Amino acid sequence: MQIKTRFAPSPTGFLHIGGVRTALFCWLFARHAGGKFVLRIEDTDARRSTPESIDAILQGLEWVGLDWDEGPVFQSDRFARYTELATALLARGQAYHCYCTPEELAAMREAQIAAGQNPRYNRKCRDGAAPRAGISPVVRFKTPRDGEITIHDAVRGPVVYANAELDDLVIMRADGSPTYHFSVVIDDADMQITHVIRGDDHLNNTPRQINLIEALGFGRPEYAHLPMILGEDGTRLSKRHGAVNILEYREQGYLPDAVLNYLVRLGWSHGDQELFTLDEMIELFRLEDVNASASRFSSEKLAWLNQQYIIRSPAAELAPGLDAQLRAIGLDPDSGPAVADVIEGFRERATTLRELAEACGYLYRDFDAFEAKAAKKHLRPVIRDGLNDLREAFAELGGWEAAAIQATIQAVADRRELGFGKLGQPLRVAVTGGGVSPPIDVTIELVGRERSLTRIDAALAYIDARAAAAEHR
Repeated sequence: MQIKTRFAPSPTGFLHIGGVRTALFCWLFARHAGGKFVLRIEDTDARRSTPESIDAILQGLEWVGLDWDEGPVFQSDRFARYTELATALLARGQAYHCYCTPEELAAMREAQIAAGQNPRYNRKCRDGAAPRAGISPVVRFKTPRDGEITIHDAVRGPVVYANAELDDLVIMRADGSPTYHFSVVIDDADMQITHVIRGDDHLNNTPRQINLIEALGFGRPEYAHLPMILGEDGTRLSKRHGAVNILEYREQGYLPDAVLNYLVRLGWSHGDQELFTLDEMIELFRLEDVNASASRFSSEKLAWLNQQYIIRSPAAELAPGLDAQLRAIGLDPDSGPAVADVIEGFRERATTLRELAEACGYLYRDFDAFEAKAAKKHLRPVIRDGLNDLREAFAELGGWEAAAIQATIQAVADRRELGFGKLGQPLRVAVTGGGVSPPIDVTIELVGRERSLTRIDAALAYIDARAAAAEHR
């Protein structure tokens, strides 16, 4: 038997972290078994489904690299199949037309709630109902009244539901469109899905779908219901926790492999290992190792993991991403050092490529003023002669490499009887505008000779102006 899984999002919004985690587990299970991964778009709700959402889903999956073997299959293209099987259930007496109006159903629910009962359809039309003028009926499934359904869940073990607790669900709406429960079991059967891996918010749907599967004469797939992802405060994951469009993580400068590595650890583990290559995930992933307990999403842990990937990834692989981030914040990558060289210098100082782009902005754009606190502390008259000596030495320096720059700073510091840092930190403020940067020799090399000389001149002028102002006080 060939293993076959599917990811089946509804295009009624963006693809968020929880959806990507589900898609990842489906994808890993299929890839581990040498099977197939199917992408299905469940767009039967025409009022809420949008082309923009479909595009966001496809782009999101492509960005994280979860490729599909079949699809995307659109449910909206399969209405004839759903109608065919609904008609067959009606003909066999396993479904019926229901003419109850929305108002009657609302009154029914209110009465049940008032009586302390669980609200459900009271099967008024189950044994036959005459057509009513002006009312287009829905089609309801005749759920068995007796017996029970046992779900052998790969994550949770056996879960039992009594049929008496289930109602006669609608399988075809009055407008002729199928409901989720009906279309999903038909699609899974027609597409030969062997394993349904989805969030545990679907667990209560499963007994209803199994009853439909048996009525339609289909084989039952294996089920695995993944634990919920909670926010850091223990509440349901929402936008404020990070459940945003997955593409926003791309815009913020996260790396797709880091996002997948983080998500695979939300509910699954392999010993104490934290970092996984994609090949390792495929090799090691097993549904038996998925924890049934809810996981908590941590933005801080994701940022840490992303930084590990930035530190470990070849600069050439990161360069296109940093190039895009520089452009996104209005900087021209062609106006400064090679992006790959910048990554080597800054990679340990940023958790995302966006942070890295913002940190290295002074390499691509001149600044108008020094940071007030840093300038006040380091650009003082006492350091003027040392900076001036550095300016002259840099102008005459033959090669512009970090080692030569380091030696030049050290030589000037020794001649002036200064500690390296006593000269290096004012130099840093002069060429970057602030007090934080990579090692000063690397920083100066990346800034470039001409920019460095110009900025040291500006720092000397600042010191002179500061001294003149002090004299007039």
